[in-house]
Amino acid sequence: MDVYTYSEARQRLASVLKRAESTGKVLIRRKDGSTFALTPERAKKSPLDVPSIEVDISTQDLASLVRKERGRTRGSR
Repeated sequence: MDVYTYSEARQRLASVLKRAESTGKVLIRRKDGSTFALTPERAKKSPLDVPSIEVDISTQDLASLVRKERGRTRGSR
């Protein structure tokens, strides 16, 4: 894990951020000895965020298929 002084981090902020992104964490130390961790924030994705697909089907056809499948789960065919 990399440790930067406050002055180094301030002067080279872009590279410090890049390093934090690649390693997961960098430390910044002040003159008084206090240390701060800089970690990238991970984007939270929804489990429902799935890629779409292109199909050539009309809304009516899709609704018909859904109704047909719902009928199968209830025991009717």
